[in-house]
This record gives sequence, structure tokens and C-alpha cells, in this order.
Amino acid sequence: MLEEGDNVMRRTLIRGATLVTLDATHGDLVGDMLIERERISAIGHRIEAPGASEVDAQGFIVAPGFVNAHMHTWQTALRGVAAGWTLTEYFRRMHAGLATRFTPEDIRIATLAGAWNQLDCGTTTLVDWCHNNPTPQHSDAAVDALEAAGIRAAFFHGSPKPDPKPGSKPFWEVPHPRAEVTRIARRLEGSSLVSLGMAVLGPHYSTLDVALHDFKLARELGLIASMHQGGGAARTPDGWERLDAEGLLGPHINIVHGNNLDDGQLSRFVDAGMSFSITPENELTQGHGFPITGRLRKLGVNPSLGIDLESGLSGEMFVAARFALGVQRALDHAAYRAVHEGIADQHEVGCRDALAWITLEGARMLGMADRIGSLAPGKQADFVMIDARRLNMNPVHDPASAIVMQASLANIDSVFVAGVARKRNGRLLVDGLPAALDALRASGERLLHGHAYA
Repeated sequence: MLEEGDNVMRRTLIRGATLVTLDATHGDLVGDMLIERERISAIGHRIEAPGASEVDAQGFIVAPGFVNAHMHTWQTALRGVAAGWTLTEYFRRMHAGLATRFTPEDIRIATLAGAWNQLDCGTTTLVDWCHNNPTPQHSDAAVDALEAAGIRAAFFHGSPKPDPKPGSKPFWEVPHPRAEVTRIARRLEGSSLVSLGMAVLGPHYSTLDVALHDFKLARELGLIASMHQGGGAARTPDGWERLDAEGLLGPHINIVHGNNLDDGQLSRFVDAGMSFSITPENELTQGHGFPITGRLRKLGVNPSLGIDLESGLSGEMFVAARFALGVQRALDHAAYRAVHEGIADQHEVGCRDALAWITLEGARMLGMADRIGSLAPGKQADFVMIDARRLNMNPVHDPASAIVMQASLANIDSVFVAGVARKRNGRLLVDGLPAALDALRASGERLLHGHAYA
């Protein structure tokens, strides 16, 4: 057995698990998975690996680690504060209010605690969409925390959105800072777990000149450019057409939300290879509109999923998958009833689809599907062990359905990132958690002190 103190899986055999690989070659099987250092080296019904440490995984479901494709991790210390806010209130009270109070230390502790919570919940890859970084010190604090957490992460460098000040340009007229992006890129050149992307304003939230600048910069630097789309009137109503005419659309462009896109735009974006990350629970809660899951599926593609913000929601990705699935099924049934009498004979979307949204589709959005998102020889050993022996999951008849529809945080027994155990036997393997929680509470109390957020 793997000892708790030995959290690096140099050569370890996961024995007797129910493996949900999401890999076309291996599918689902009851069998073994051999890990050699940071990679999966073999999957099969019975693997002989003399000298390897063994983990008895009978009664466990082993699945790819979850990919949280969109989260503002800097808001962790404000849990619950935004739970009752509409999107309009969120813009005013968070971005123009609470966000302006953050020090680099507030960013650091929120990102560290938020990343640890993602690991605890089974997420192995986090897209940290950091758009409260008014100084390089704020950005460095976030990157420091991601590296310290031990999670695989994509740091999407954004920009703050305060109210305009006299004599200063409003945020929607400020291009993304080339010098800062290239500085962080140099810093992360040797990182094995943390990569870089750009969290830009996009044409919905910026002038055309800013959007053109940011899209060209992302293309020049070879970075993903991710942007929110929707919420209020667009600042550049014909922005997407202008960007398309400049040849700036492509697989490196990621749309977050996208609820207000018309069918023609969505079709054109799919044709261009753009990716889509949706946050169904928060989109419905704050008033963005209905998630575009089904609209994308009709065009032959699928979304990745994100939590969005823990200031309003929990951080559990299987909850996001369950919510997204339920909402889309409800929309499908409503559409059926509008044409036919009664209830459709079968669902148009399944639990395995929803599981892919929080694993393989997130990997594809990041351009990492060759490394993460499914379990196959040669891929990174990013996986989660789900204890299906517990009362809430036992018996398991369909493991993918069990993960999406029955699993909870209580079932997340073990989490591995690049062959390193970050959680084992239900316990997060981190140093300094009590002190970090104290610091997180102190940060939240300071940020909220005297602020009429409710």
C-alpha cells in the first residue's frame, strides 16, 4: 500500500478499481492502472508490476481529475457574500466595491485556500481567471499561491474593473498590458504545473481598439484569450464582426457564458474552432440567461464547465455537472412539449456527456487534451479516487452516472496531480491548513469591515 507520507507515485499500481477512463480505447473496466512517476504507463484488466507499490482500489471509482474551466479564485474569502446578488449588483458591489480593497496578501490567501479546496473536491486542473490584479504584486501573489497549492493551473491574467476615476481612462479603454503578460510568461517558463493565459475584456466589455489590441497580442504570444460575453449592452455592438474581418478568431479564443450570442454568431464561432466555458449555476442565479449547452451540442460541440465564483456558490465540479445536466434536460423537455404532447421517450443528453464536460472538454479548452482529461497510457497521472462503498453511492450500476448524480465531497477519497498525492484517505495533504484558514477568515473580515455589501 502507498504510505501517506510517500505522496509521490514513483511506480504504483492502482489495483482492482472501476476505471472510468473517458478514453475511446479503454472505456470503462474493472482493472488496474500503473503509474510511473508523473505518467500513466498502463491500463488493463490485470497488470503485473513486480516491485511496484500497490493501492487497493476495490470499491472505488477511478476517474480523470476534474477540470474547473472558469473560476475567480481571488473571491474565496468572501464566500456567501454574493449569494443573493444579481449580475448588476455583482458588478457594483464586487468589482467597483470590495475588489478595490484587496491587497496582494488577500489575493494570495484566497487563491491558496481556493486551490486547496478544488483539490479537496476532486479538481486537478484549475483555470484561475484572475481579474483583480491592479499591481504586479497582486498577480505574483496569485501565481505564488497556485504554485504552492500543488494543483495544475492555468493562470489567466486579467484586469480590474473599478468605477472610472477623474482624469483616468475607464477600464474598458485600457489595453491589456503587454509588459506584464510577458513578465509573467518569463516567470512561468520552467513551471511544470502552472501555465499562462489572458483574461481579456473582449468586444462586449471594451472599445474596438482595445479588443483588437488584446486579440492581436494573444495571437502574437500564442496564448488563450478568454473573455466574458454577455451581461448588459455591448460596448462594441459590431465588435465580433470586426474581429472576424481581421482574422482574429480561432481555437485560442475562449468564450465564457455566451448566453446572449445569436445562432449565427454561435455557428460562426464554432466553425472558427473557438471554445466555450459555461457556469450554469451562476448564470441562472445571477441572471445571465439560460446556459448554451444544448445550442452548442446542436452545432456538434460541447462546453467545458466552471464554478465561476465561490462568493456565491460551492466549489464542487460534480455539482456543476449535475446542475448543467438537469437544466439542459429541462430545456429539452420544454422544447419537446412545445411541439408534442406528453414527455419525450428518452433524454437527449446523458450523464457520461456531463462527466466529459468537467474533464475532457476542459482539457480541450486549454489545449491539453493530449495530457489530461482522460486516463490513457502516456497521459499525466491526474486522477481522482471516489469511494463508492459509502451509503450514498452503493451499489454502483453505472459508474459515470454514479459520479455525476450520486457523488459528493464525502466520496472524494484521493486526488493525484502528475502522480503526486494531494489528498489520501479523505485527508488533504497540505501543510499549514489551520493557519491558512485563520488568515482567510481575517482577510474576509477586513475586506467586509464597514462595507454595506448586503
